[in-house]
Amino acid sequence: MNAPVLSPSDPAAQGVDASGVLAFLDALEAAPGIEPHSLMIVRHGRLVASGWWAPYTPGRPQLLYSLSKSFTGTAAALAEAEGLLDFDAPVISYFPEFEADITDPRSRAMLVRHVASMASGHERETVEEAYARDPEEPVRGFLLLPPDRDPGTVFAYNQPATYTLAAIVQRVTGGSLTAYLRPRLLDPLGIGEVFWRRDRTGRELGFSGLHATTDAVARLGQLYLSDGVWEGERLLPQGWVARASRPHIPTAGFMAEADWEDWQQGYGHQFWISRHGYRGDGAYGQFCLVLPEQDAVIAATAATERMQEFLNLVWEHLLPAFGPEPLPGREAADAELQERLTRLALPPAPGSSAPPERAGDWAAAEFTSSGEAGPARAVGLAPDADGWTLTLTGDREGDRLDLRIGEPGWTVAEEPLPTAVSGGWTDVGTLTVEVVFLETPHRLALTCSLADRSLTARWRTEPLHGGRPTAQRAPRGSV
Repeated sequence: MNAPVLSPSDPAAQGVDASGVLAFLDALEAAPGIEPHSLMIVRHGRLVASGWWAPYTPGRPQLLYSLSKSFTGTAAALAEAEGLLDFDAPVISYFPEFEADITDPRSRAMLVRHVASMASGHERETVEEAYARDPEEPVRGFLLLPPDRDPGTVFAYNQPATYTLAAIVQRVTGGSLTAYLRPRLLDPLGIGEVFWRRDRTGRELGFSGLHATTDAVARLGQLYLSDGVWEGERLLPQGWVARASRPHIPTAGFMAEADWEDWQQGYGHQFWISRHGYRGDGAYGQFCLVLPEQDAVIAATAATERMQEFLNLVWEHLLPAFGPEPLPGREAADAELQERLTRLALPPAPGSSAPPERAGDWAAAEFTSSGEAGPARAVGLAPDADGWTLTLTGDREGDRLDLRIGEPGWTVAEEPLPTAVSGGWTDVGTLTVEVVFLETPHRLALTCSLADRSLTARWRTEPLHGGRPTAQRAPRGSV
C-alpha cells in the first residue's frame, strides 16, 4: 500500500471553496456519457479532496492508457541527465543494426526530440502500419515508414513515436522502464507496485499499458508542479519541467471536432498543453492536470469518450474554486464535501437476484451470441446456495470467466481477475448483467434472453489492447 500522497488539509485552509468541488461532483455525475472512477485534488502541496466511486477503490492500479506517456517522457529526461541519451541525436543512431535498411532521408533525420514531441514528420497515426511492417521489431517497422514531412514540422499523435522513445530508454539503460524508474522516481515518490504491458519484443510499451493508482498520478503531477523537487530533493533535471510543459509543435486542427479546444493548444514532451496549465491524459478519461497558476494538481480516472466535456467541467467548476487566500468560516461546507466523498458510488444495474419463475429453464440453458466475434461467445448459468454463477466463454481456448450474481449492489471478486458484477433478472425472460473490470476503465454489458437463448455482449468502452474479458487486468510479472 502507498503512503498518503501528501498531508491532508481542509479545503478552506488552502483557499479551495468546497462548494465548487461539490458542484463539480454534481455536474460530473449528471453528465451523460461520463462515468467517474476517482478524483484527487492537491492544492499548495496538500491533499484537499479525494474520492473513489465504488466499486473502484484507492489502492487498486488503473490502466492509464496514454497517460503512460508522461512516465515514459520522465524516464527519458532522467536518462538524458545521466548521459545515456541525447535529445538531439538521430533516432537511427540508437539502432545501428537498422542502418542498411533505413534509407529514407527524413527517417534518418528524425531526432530523439522529434519522437518525444510527436513531431516525427508523419501526418497520421502509424501504429498498425509499424507493427504490420515488422511485427518482431516495431521500431524498424516505424522507421521504414517514410515521414510525410520533415521531422519537427508537423504534429501527429502517433504511438510509435513514444514507443521508439521508450525503446531507446530501455536499450540505453539495459532494462525495463519500470526497473529504471523504480529507484529514480517511483520509490522516492512513494509509489508502490506498478505494472506495464509488454509487446512480443519483451519491451514495456511506453505509449500505453501502464497500470498505476490515482495516487501515483497525483504524485507525478505534484512533482512536476514543484519543478521536479520532492520533499527538498531534486528528482528531475533542472529545466526539464519547463521543457516538457511548453509547446514544441502546434496541434491546431488535430481533432476534427472544433470544440476539442484542449487538444489544440500544442504538445510538449509527452504532455499536452491545456487552456489552463498542462496535462498527461489517457483514453477514456485518465487525467493528470498540472495547474501552475493555481498551484494545484488534479488526478482523475473515468470511463468516457467525452474527455473534452470532462475538462470543460473542471474549468467551469474547479478552477473558480481555487482562491488566493484561506477561506474562514467554511467548516460546514468542508464537512459536507468530506461526507460526500466518502459515499461516492456507481449505481448498480437493476434486476432481481433470482428469476421470478422458470428457474429450472434458466439453469438448463446456454445463451449464445449470434453476432461476429466479440467479447463473449456464450453464457451458462448455474444456481447454488448463495445465488447464481454466470460462466462467460469466448472464442479462444482458456477464455472462460466465472462471475457471481445474486447479491444486491456490486459483487466484487479478485479471482480469476478483479471484477465487480451487478444486475439480475429484469423480467421473467431477461437477465441483464454489468461487469466492471476493476483494473481498467472498462465495463461489459450482457443481456441473456430466455425466449431464443440469445446473448448480447458489448463493451461500454472498447478496450484498446484487445477485447478479451480475461485480459482486462494489470499484467503481473517481473520487471
